[in-house]
Amino acid sequence: MRIIINEELCTGCGVCESLCPDAFQIQDDEKAHLIDAEGCNGCDCQEAMDSCPASAISLQE
Repeated sequence: MRIIINEELCTGCGVCESLCPDAFQIQDDEKAHLIDAEGCNGCDCQEAMDSCPASAISLQE
């Protein structure tokens, strides 16, 4: 599974970071960035994708 984040759509709300801190981090530009694009370590990337209010996160197998 590979995580893709559309930074143009990202609003920087931080939902993804709170759900998957091993994969996402809000950085100085107030957008979510990937720490590990290959997946999460014990968290639920699907939940982060489903919870993103901007639909900026997608998963690719």
